[in-house]
Amino acid sequence: MPKIKTHKGAQSRFSVTGTGKIMRTKGGKSHLRIAKAKRVKRLYDSKLQLNPTDTRRMKRLLPYGVK
Repeated sequence: MPKIKTHKGAQSRFSVTGTGKIMRTKGGKSHLRIAKAKRVKRLYDSKLQLNPTDTRRMKRLLPYGVK
């Protein structure tokens, strides 16, 4: 059987937990952060769970990461 290729852009942006949840990082955290408050900057550090409606698409992009 041929192997399925992993989408490298999705691999760098999403991570899969041990239970199979797909976690994402927030966008807009790379520049223009001086004007933001410290509380807002701290919110960028945490990861969020991906919307369940997008998990089917992620299974195609990350075939070996999603359970």
